[in-house]
Amino acid sequence: MPPIDILILSNGPGEVTTWVRPVVQALRQQLGEDRSQIRISVILSPCPNATGKEIDIILSYPQVDRVQPAQYFWHFLLWGKTQENWDWRSQGVVIFLGGDQFFPVVIGKRLGYSTVVYAEWEARWHAFIDRFAVMKPEVAAKVAPKYAHKFTVVGDLMAEVQQHEKNQQDYFNTELIGLLPGSKPAKLLQGVPFTLAVAEYIYTERMQTKFAIFVAPTLDLQVLANFAAPQKNPFVKIFGSPKAELLDTQPPVLKTTSGLTIELVTRNPAYDILSQCRLCLTTVGANTAELGCLAVPMIVLLPTQQLDAMKAWDGLPGLLANFPGIGSTFAKITNWLFLKRKALLAWPNIWAQQMIVPELKGQLQPAEVAKMVLDYLDHPEKLEQMRLKLQSIRGKAGAARKIAQLVREEIETKQNKRNS
Repeated sequence: MPPIDILILSNGPGEVTTWVRPVVQALRQQLGEDRSQIRISVILSPCPNATGKEIDIILSYPQVDRVQPAQYFWHFLLWGKTQENWDWRSQGVVIFLGGDQFFPVVIGKRLGYSTVVYAEWEARWHAFIDRFAVMKPEVAAKVAPKYAHKFTVVGDLMAEVQQHEKNQQDYFNTELIGLLPGSKPAKLLQGVPFTLAVAEYIYTERMQTKFAIFVAPTLDLQVLANFAAPQKNPFVKIFGSPKAELLDTQPPVLKTTSGLTIELVTRNPAYDILSQCRLCLTTVGANTAELGCLAVPMIVLLPTQQLDAMKAWDGLPGLLANFPGIGSTFAKITNWLFLKRKALLAWPNIWAQQMIVPELKGQLQPAEVAKMVLDYLDHPEKLEQMRLKLQSIRGKAGAARKIAQLVREEIETKQNKRNS
């Protein structure tokens, strides 16, 4: 077999940690460790949820040989040149693991490589892609019969995470509540004091409960602590949140005046710890997708005590909301319209097109949310029901191994054609 290049296209932190990692592991298991025969490269495309840590995460995967960050993607897509002017072998496969499904069409054609696309919910460009690895049969069922031979149901790449974490030792031997207040200042401004106030209320009623804040990788711990300081964040008083002090312990914690300590989890991803949570309180966004894939019960919170504080929108709305002068007014109008919509907000609910996990938005009160949490803890059968529903909307494990097998088949097919 001649030397082969495998190029993986991906984008955001979720895809990098939960899709790319198991696939490159499976590729090496099936195709071998000889880099002179199989070389694996990863090129990232821009993603609004990117943290800036994706390159470091990929470089930590020993199976990967080369990585290019997202800021050089468009030059590569348009002109075919990487930032470090990579060479390309005559034969290879492009694997799509996040971004726009049009990208492998262009890049595969330019390099003369086969293309394999992993599709969770929808597959596009059927005529131009060689193989589709889909999560569920429903995705393949939408395809015209003449393209059906290209489709293979492989299962859920996210389920690889679930399978891995089942083998981990329990992090806590008691009930753990996860707090995910967000990563952007506009969300943290309300999210940190609100979740701290909820935790404090629960602690007074149920002292055996443990709490952990899962810290975004781009967030400095002292910056996080500032959102819990009344002199730096007016929402601490608005929500009646306890004052919390950052303690430089191992692991670091926030400690309130009542004695409640909340561990700060800085490792990312921390799926082993997240999977041990009885319940998580989270803001809207990518967090809900990851929790859903881990089948962790959650309550999704969007407090709106000050509408113009929620300026964490992506794209043009975010730019206008932060524009001097008109920004505050625009943010209030945008958020008011957003809250009036009946659309589902959490990714598991969007996937299922029904309310699987509670979504709470508006003038939320910490005590009311805490009572809801306490009710769930007192009735674990409700949490188990939510967990089972979350599991039901995802596919089965084993997807990474099957994707690697499709790649092997494409390599062998091309090789046979060349030899015939």
